[in-house]
Amino acid sequence: MRRYRPLALALALLASPALADEALVTAQGANILAVVDLETQVVAAQIPVDGAPAGIALSPDRKTAYVTRPEGHGLAIVDLDARAVTGTLDLPGGPLGIAVNPKSGAVYVADWYGSRIFVVSADGSKIETEIQVGASPSGIAVTPDGATILVANREGNSVSVVDTATATETVKIPVGEHPFGITLDETGTRAYTANVMSNDVSVIDVAGRREFGRVTTGERPYVVALTATRGFVTDQYSNTVTVFNLKTLTNVAAIDVGDHPESIAASRDGSRLYVTNWGSNTLGVIDATTLKVIKDIPVPDGPRSFGDFLR
Repeated sequence: MRRYRPLALALALLASPALADEALVTAQGANILAVVDLETQVVAAQIPVDGAPAGIALSPDRKTAYVTRPEGHGLAIVDLDARAVTGTLDLPGGPLGIAVNPKSGAVYVADWYGSRIFVVSADGSKIETEIQVGASPSGIAVTPDGATILVANREGNSVSVVDTATATETVKIPVGEHPFGITLDETGTRAYTANVMSNDVSVIDVAGRREFGRVTTGERPYVVALTATRGFVTDQYSNTVTVFNLKTLTNVAAIDVGDHPESIAASRDGSRLYVTNWGSNTLGVIDATTLKVIKDIPVPDGPRSFGDFLR
């Protein structure tokens, strides 16, 4: 499954270190997982991953990357210290969105072509079960306590809430049109979906199981990243990042970035944002205070990094 313009590509951006040392960029066109050194701002390593790698999630200890391969119909397991693929797992359908349980290490993979997510063992060796959710699941986020999974159902215009103990969906929350990326705040209190077709972000009260606000974005929003006071949304067709105030849910600015921005992540200290620009083959670095792009780092063809990609 190659890149589709209407979809384009976390997800959960939960556990990056205070000052991330590396960005792990899935380059779909090049069949590469690129390791970008964020201090020197260059690609330090290129790990071959076939099957058009797209989604990425990291183990709780940040030493293993799990990479979805939509055209390889499976999952690659990457040892980040050895910088090598150590295993693969075949998965049916269209594996795309992915997240890891921060407590158990279980891996959750969305089947874009089905209404289900796969639960994969922490070592990546087997499917343990599958969970029925809404239509065309994409982004996945897991609460910090590991008890709840949130799944953005693109064709279902909803977010599934899943209980990890019973591996069952408990409720669907209506959101905007065609939600794709979903991001939780660090407390697991609020979730944010980027709604591709309605050009907005839904703000969800996780405990209340309801949407309680919307933020207008640029055209075709894809993924949301958070700092302490602001949200940042990639707008694929506008080539911008929308910035909004988390308290008032009002727009602050629109930052011009590269061509077709896909995923975005914030350093834990909130000083930098990193955005993958699919059309211009760059990793953009944004200063969170000045709201300016301070660097565009060249990366291999078709950068996506849909998920948790900083460590």
